[in-house]
Formats: sequence, C-alpha cells, structure tokens
Amino acid sequence: MKNQIAIITTFVTAASFAFISPQSSANEDRFAKVTITTEPLTESIYMLTGAGGNIGVSAGEDGILIIDDQYAPLADKISKALEAIQPGTPKYVINTHHHGDHTGGNLHFSHGATIMAHDNVRRHLHADNQPKAALPVVTYDKGIKVHFNGDTIDVQHFGTGHTDGDSLIFWQNANVIHMGDQYFQGRFPYVDLGNGGNVNGYLANVRKVIAMIDDNTKIIPGHGKLSTKAELTIFANMIEQTQAYVQQQKQQGKSVEELVAEGLPAQWKDWSWAFITEEKWIKTLYQ
Repeated sequence: MKNQIAIITTFVTAASFAFISPQSSANEDRFAKVTITTEPLTESIYMLTGAGGNIGVSAGEDGILIIDDQYAPLADKISKALEAIQPGTPKYVINTHHHGDHTGGNLHFSHGATIMAHDNVRRHLHADNQPKAALPVVTYDKGIKVHFNGDTIDVQHFGTGHTDGDSLIFWQNANVIHMGDQYFQGRFPYVDLGNGGNVNGYLANVRKVIAMIDDNTKIIPGHGKLSTKAELTIFANMIEQTQAYVQQQKQQGKSVEELVAEGLPAQWKDWSWAFITEEKWIKTLYQ
C-alpha cells in the first residue's frame, strides 16, 4: 500500500488530469522509473498498477480488453505487461472518465483497439484538443454491455459523481468491479467540480455500488489497492460524515477559511494525501 500510494502521490498533481504528450522527453524521464505491476484477480481478470489510474484487464480466448490506460509515456510498459499476461494487443479500451491519468494511452492503443466511453468523455477529450485517434469511437449515455471472454462486462453510468462522465464496470460472472475514480481507496476522493463532479452524486453512486455487490466482490479502485465491500463502506461513511460535519459548521456561520484553520476531527486526519489534502477536501465539501 505504501509503495502504491507513493506512486500516486508523486504523480497525481493538478496537471495529472491533462493529456501528456507522448513526444515529450521530459515526461518520458518523469515516468522512467515507474514499474507496471500485475495482480491476478481471477483466471482471466487482472489489475495493473503503475502511475495514474489502476488498469483492469480481461484476457482470454476472445483477446484482451483493458479499462483505462494511465499516462501516455507508460504505454510501452503497459503493453509489455499485457504481453506477459497474453500475447496480442488490446481489442477494446474502456475509459472510466476523461482525466489524463486514465486516458493518456488512448492514442497508443487506438491503433489496434476500439475505445469506448461515456458521451461526455469524448466531449471533454475533444474540448482538450486530443488527437482524433485518441477519442472514444463507441459512446453511450446510460451504459453498454460487452460480451467478452466468457463473461458479460456491464458498463454503467449512474450519473454525475467524480465527473459528469464516469463509468462503473461490472463483470457479471466473475464478481469483480472497476470503479474508476468513483473510489479512491483509503483517501479523500477528488471530486472534479469544474467538470460536472458533485459530492452528493459521488456519494449516491458509491452507495448504489455497495447495494449491488457482496462481501466477496473484488473492487478495483481508481487509485489504491484492491479493495472490498467493507472498505468501500468505510469510504462512503467518511464522505457522508465529513460532509455532514462541514455543512453543520457552515450553517453555524463559519467561513471556509475558519474551517480550514480548525481542520476536520481527528478520526479523518489520515485520509489526507498529497493531491487531496484535508484543506482541499474541506473546500470541496464547503462548496
């Protein structure tokens, strides 16, 4: 966990969610020491970690499908990690949302794969002047099902949460879910208010997932280690309780500056991390 969080906190900065050009030598140096780690979840499902969002992988007789593709300079390392699982290149890429630490590899993988995402992901990437090849080719509003490697991968959009274009991916038979940045394991989440994110929607989406899964479900978070329903429930409770605390203090007339100066109660201190500090989380909740 410490090693993974170190990677996340090193690379998840305010610029993390912008596209990173694969031609930039400076960016390549930045990611030179990143290692892509493979964790098998079932006989055909894997989680890859490195820098940026966790990658979900389905590998089997139908080929390879990946969920998210981290940063552009890591594409070759990700490809090598996939080759070690199974020869061949991905046939499909699903983007959980548009941030660059989840979509940076789109251009690389688009040469052999069809990219799928929510309608708003394509809209955001287009607005960010991404190359045409890096844009999702298949988009949807509420969701889509992909029948692949003996399972049904159910891609669902619950509504605004982390952004306005988040997808949650359920393997119907394998009891695995990839939540994208609708889940930051053990840390305050990033709610992108500037791109349609909403704390109430975020919490509602997490609660809906909790109601749909069981104690044996394996949860791939957007950032952090492989997780469980119990840990996701703790995460949801943290959001609900800190939100209630900040709103209560706000209703009593306290300014956001006063709340930041006072901080949150002690039980939530260790949820703070390099990108979403206690201060940033308080300011998000205050809005």
